[in-house]
Amino acid sequence: MSSLIEYRDVRVDGDDGPIVTDFSADVPAGRLTVIVGPSGAGKTTLLRLLNRLDDPDDGAVLFGGRDVRSYDVLDLRRRVQVVGQVPVTFPGTVADNLGALYLPPPRQPTVDGAGPSETTASLLARVGLDPALATREADRLSVGEAQRLCLARSLALHPEVLALDEPTSALDTASKAGIVALVRDLADSGLTIVMVTHDPAHADLADHVVAVEPRPRSDGR
Repeated sequence: MSSLIEYRDVRVDGDDGPIVTDFSADVPAGRLTVIVGPSGAGKTTLLRLLNRLDDPDDGAVLFGGRDVRSYDVLDLRRRVQVVGQVPVTFPGTVADNLGALYLPPPRQPTVDGAGPSETTASLLARVGLDPALATREADRLSVGEAQRLCLARSLALHPEVLALDEPTSALDTASKAGIVALVRDLADSGLTIVMVTHDPAHADLADHVVAVEPRPRSDGR
């Protein structure tokens, strides 16, 4: 499997010391990679490095063989979409939330098999939402529906990478199962997905697993 993303000897410092140290890993293209580890191990920080929400203090993150810092940051963030663990919707309807991301001129897809811009209805159907929800106010969605809307909003830009930060953490059991199945389906369609989780069971879904160890305590324990 070829690597689309490479972490090379990455170090990220925080206010109380290093968050991540000497971290190296590969993320294969067109697969589901799950980053597992306990809370506080730096998993979210590693995800944020992918589209420069954070930058490493040492080492490098490569995307397509290039340091992410060499890309135009807006183009990078369209190509590498990060979806947070708590869904955030914009004011207006579900359709408004999706239409806000059709920015002229549209970026041409660079992933094999990516098609032209999808309609609102097909985007909603792709993430398992009833197209009839297009006219509903986004703030009236359930948490599970809002999380799916956030995924649809990211998919509207035809990203090359979908980076998910604990996408099921705010959901009930039924909604979690739906999101997990959706993520697996998206990966099976050829989309490169990086998913952060503290749930070891999610590793069973993955094509590739990256384990992150907690950083040592300052008192040595």
